[in-house]
Amino acid sequence: MSISTAADLGTRRLLSAAGQAPSILNTQPWRFDVVTREFVELYADPDRRLRVSDPRGRSLHVSCGAALFNLRLAMRVSGQRPMVWLLPEPDDEPGLLAAVRAGGPLPVTQEQRELYDLIPVRRTSRLPFTARPVPLAVMAELRIAASREGATLLPLSRAAAADLLDYAAIAEDELTRDHAYQAELAAWTMAGARFDGVPAYAHGPRPLRDPSPVRDFGRRSYQARFEERPQLAVLSTPGDRPLDWLRAGQALQRVLLVAARHGLSASFLNQPLDLRDMRRRRDPHHRRGHPQMIIRFGYGPYVARAPRRPAAELETPHE
Repeated sequence: MSISTAADLGTRRLLSAAGQAPSILNTQPWRFDVVTREFVELYADPDRRLRVSDPRGRSLHVSCGAALFNLRLAMRVSGQRPMVWLLPEPDDEPGLLAAVRAGGPLPVTQEQRELYDLIPVRRTSRLPFTARPVPLAVMAELRIAASREGATLLPLSRAAAADLLDYAAIAEDELTRDHAYQAELAAWTMAGARFDGVPAYAHGPRPLRDPSPVRDFGRRSYQARFEERPQLAVLSTPGDRPLDWLRAGQALQRVLLVAARHGLSASFLNQPLDLRDMRRRRDPHHRRGHPQMIIRFGYGPYVARAPRRPAAELETPHE
């Protein structure tokens, strides 16, 4: 194998890992500029921004932060130390979110190898979970994972989770009456609308009773009984600016990979956050920081992966 071919395969490996990150409505709003073999820039893809539900670009930054974590992890398992600059030149390079350079050699840990291997295994599941509680020790690991990326994961008590489910249902009802929001949602969830987005097989069933612990895309074909006491946690950051959103995305992906290592499934219940962003309302009340993601954890069945853009499509072409 030639040196150039090996370099191309190494780049493709990095971009493939990054492209498997979770993103809002599976928009995959990222692209990469491979400046050299050791230097990669992460950009927001403006054509994939949700302009109605994400007017500030918060969800876009969280999604790209998750891709950045995967990129870092892929670089680590190749034996290199990733050196990361967040928002390196926000005024000079529109859309440039991060730059990553391969530093000197660094031994790979067992944990890093395990998390990297779980990148293609992790799924967003909108299916019912069992009643089995998440062990306290596992939840403690998830909280540590978030803290390592500068975020806080706050598990909710049974009463707080019930209140948040009610609040999510209220937000869902209000969003249902917003025609622009519904049109944007349909563009990314309607069968045959596009290759990516959220396919019909990933929508999940309609709960037999309210309030729903999963997002309603309006096209569910069957009903099912969900867990009676959904286990919810809120991922928050000290601030609420683009830098915080990128850190939240990295924390989210680390948390989800650690969860997958313990056989946990996860889904998101972000309607209150969408409504907050769209209506410029205050954050839902939580004790620590600014909520960036509402996550439902539990033990559920295997689900198929949502479609991903080819790695070659993620790289900015050079003339």
